[in-house]
Amino acid sequence: MPVSVVIPALNAAATLPACIAALGRLPGEVVVADGGSTDGTAELAAGLGALVVRAPRGRGAQLAAGVAAARGDWLLLLHADTVLAPGWAGVACPFMAANPGRAGYFRFALDAGEPAARVLERRVAWRCRRLGLPYGDQGLLISRALLAGIGGIAALPLMEDVALARRLGRARLVALDAAAVTSAARYRRDGWRLRPLRNLLCLGLYFLGVPPRLIARLYG
Repeated sequence: MPVSVVIPALNAAATLPACIAALGRLPGEVVVADGGSTDGTAELAAGLGALVVRAPRGRGAQLAAGVAAARGDWLLLLHADTVLAPGWAGVACPFMAANPGRAGYFRFALDAGEPAARVLERRVAWRCRRLGLPYGDQGLLISRALLAGIGGIAALPLMEDVALARRLGRARLVALDAAAVTSAARYRRDGWRLRPLRNLLCLGLYFLGVPPRLIARLYG
């Protein structure tokens, strides 16, 4: 079943090739929504066969622009530093055929061997299972019709994934049995404890009604 993979990117030249390569011989298209990269990301994406769309900086606005340019009836929203594990399509295709009214997300994993990475992966699994809040680095497989039915993607600088998950609701979110392996560079840089705490603080501020543009300053 054809699917449009929409990837918001900003200075992602180091990670985008692996992200796209992991898609394999995709029955569909790859759309990269570039938010003003200065490292050649847009040119690299075009060279890899992706359709490149220019968009205002911010994942929400970039995703919205990418979705508008995409042609598929199914959309896979994916971060540029995330690599889908081998066999992902064998999981995704049956899901799309049987679940037009639901959205699927992949299992969070980090490309790190540290014990702290496994702890974080378990915490994310709990958050998804109990709270119904998968984040954008897990990918989201959703039909265009369902996305339109819940109002599309909010053009937020941050928390666009949380806003989307909340509008979908836990009953319409399905865990897919394949991993989305994300770069651990941010956790190594910011700290295995400090980064998750900062993410949790940002989430709490969002639920308290703080505007995402202000939360984005804290997130960095």
